[in-house]
This record gives sequence, C-alpha cells and structure tokens, in this order.
Amino acid sequence: MQHVFIIGSRGLPAKYGGFETFVNELVSNQKSNRVKYHVANLSDSVSGRHFTYKTADVFDIKARNFGSANVIFYDRDAINYCLEYIKKTKIEKPIFYILGNTLGAFIVRYAAKIHKIGGKIYVNPDGLEWRRSKWIKPIQMYLKYSEKKMAETADLIISDNQGIEDYLKAEYENVRSTVIAYGTNVVVAPDEAVDMTWFEAHDVKLKNYYLVVGRFVPENNYEAIIRNFMASDTARDLVLITDYEGNKYFEKLRRLTRFDTDKRIKFVGTVYDKAKLVAIRQNAFAYIHGHAVGGTNPGLLEAMSATDLNLVFDVNFNHNVALDSALFWQLDNLSELMTQAEKLEKSEVATLAKKARTIIAKKYTWAYVVAQYEGLFLNES
Repeated sequence: MQHVFIIGSRGLPAKYGGFETFVNELVSNQKSNRVKYHVANLSDSVSGRHFTYKTADVFDIKARNFGSANVIFYDRDAINYCLEYIKKTKIEKPIFYILGNTLGAFIVRYAAKIHKIGGKIYVNPDGLEWRRSKWIKPIQMYLKYSEKKMAETADLIISDNQGIEDYLKAEYENVRSTVIAYGTNVVVAPDEAVDMTWFEAHDVKLKNYYLVVGRFVPENNYEAIIRNFMASDTARDLVLITDYEGNKYFEKLRRLTRFDTDKRIKFVGTVYDKAKLVAIRQNAFAYIHGHAVGGTNPGLLEAMSATDLNLVFDVNFNHNVALDSALFWQLDNLSELMTQAEKLEKSEVATLAKKARTIIAKKYTWAYVVAQYEGLFLNES
C-alpha cells in the first residue's frame, strides 16, 4: 500500500477553490486500491481528529492565529503531525504531496526528517504565486525564495501546465519534474429549455453577452477587458461573474475606466450553483479569459467544456491549454478581436467549439488526471 499525505489544501469535503476541488476529485475518482490518501483538514477544533471521506483518511489540523503567516504554520503543523502518525502506525516509504510553495523557505529542515523515514516530497507549485499583484513586495520576495527552495529540494515537482515546468527548469538547476494537468468535468449537451430565472433577474439575453468568470484581482486583466469592451461598438453586454462586492479594486477600477457610464457592462456578483453556472457559460456568445498568472486555470477548462467561443489572453500557460480552439488577445487588441469574433460564421464557431471539447475529452477529464496521479504514486511510469 502506498500512503500519500496531502498537505496544503483546506481539506475535505471541498468548500473552496482549486486545490480543494483537486483533492476532492482525486479522492472521488480513485480507482486503485493500492493508494491510501491522508488529507490535512484546516479546522477550528483541536488537531488530531480523524474521519473518513470517501476513500480518504482526513485529519484535522487546528488553525493558528498568526494572520498572513497562518498558511505557513498550517503546512508546518500538518507535516509534524504526519511524521508522528507515520511513526506510530509504522507506515513505510510515505509520499508527502505538498500543494503550494508557501512552506518552501523552511522545507530543507522538513525534507531531512521526511527522507530519514524513507519518505519522498512531491510539490505542486500552483503557478507563479509570487507574481500576483495582491502581495506586497516583501511577501513577493518571500514567495520567490520559497519557490526556489522547493524547486531545489523536492524529490519531484508536479506542474499542472507545461509552461510552469518550462519556467522552473529555466530558472533553477537540476529541477526534477513532471506535468500533470488540472482537470474538469465534461459538460453534457445544453438543455433545450433554459431556466430563465437568473437571466431575467439580470436582464441578460441568451447568446447576446460576453462572459467573464474569475477572481476579482488585477492579474486577471479586468481593466484591459473593460477598456477594450468600452472601446468596441458591440451591441452585446459584458457580464462579469466575480466577487467584486466590498472589494477596493472595484472602486479603483470604476475611477480608472468609468465603466458605470456604459450600460452594457454588468457586474452580477458570484454564482456558486454549478448547474446554473454551466447554463450561463453555455448561453454566452463568447467567454473572455484574462488570467495572466498561473498554470492550467480551472475557469478556462470549464469554458472550453461549455462555451462555444473563447477569447483567451495570449500567454504561454493559456496557449498550452487552449491550443487552436480559441482566439487569442493581447492588452491592446481585444476590441479588434471582438469585432473579428462577431463576423465569424456559425460553422467557424462550431469548429472551434468542437476542437475545445476534443481537447478537454483527451487531456483534462478528472478520470484521466487521476489515472496519471495513481500511476505516478505507484511508480508505474
């Protein structure tokens, strides 16, 4: 039995973002009975409570109260707990799969302890976190250093995008790495009868809107998207599904762009109902993907699985995923690309949609991703 200790997500069942969804799908789609997952779970209770979620052993790690340093202590406490648990239960040759580079500045110390018991350290770097504009300069410097130490120390780096692996190998020497993508669920054909409740509530007409879905942060290029949209003469709306309420960036963006003077632009808040979000994606004229930092973004995969026409920001991470199934834009030409998109024949859009669905079916289903992970953990590759 290969025991895999997963550290760095908030735990199971999934309630949050990408890492949590990944761990949930890894466990939910498990095929091999030769892998046993142990998953750290951030908890307000005391550490050490165990419970079973599907096939996984989930163990609580009590949250600290150290502000932005909480994630560092969470990972550290989880590793220390795992080391004690492994010793007590006499587990041999464990794999520690650490999600994110947060603990990297301290990883050498823990690597020595893990290697001493015959274990290995695998790390998912989660894109280029240090480049995110939300971090002040000292935190960016810490995250860059953490990335370096993880790349130098880990027994294996698992990147979710070829662009991440290329960057790490160019940046650091002797990086031991492989690529296993993030996954998504294959979307079924749209219902003929669409529930119009959400659409009517927001005065959104089917197939008559550009759609943006994602975290409301500057590196997702909201300013460029809005400026280009306002410069276009499209009669369609721009619908933005994002967590903008109470966000200082919203007011800054309004001052910079004066988007509130354009009635076509509609901030509609968040949508957590998965079926509803699929319907919104399916009935968009086009999805605009502006993510500039990271690897294989879940939102892009979901768009390729559901939206017929995708306009994607032109960086290598996005190119590696969408390939020739999308139209690519740069900061100064999105409005021109929108004009081009609106001139496409239905058959041309259908061809792009078919290419996108084929890419998803071949490379990004959770079943395919989980099979790759199981093969890796069992050393079958």
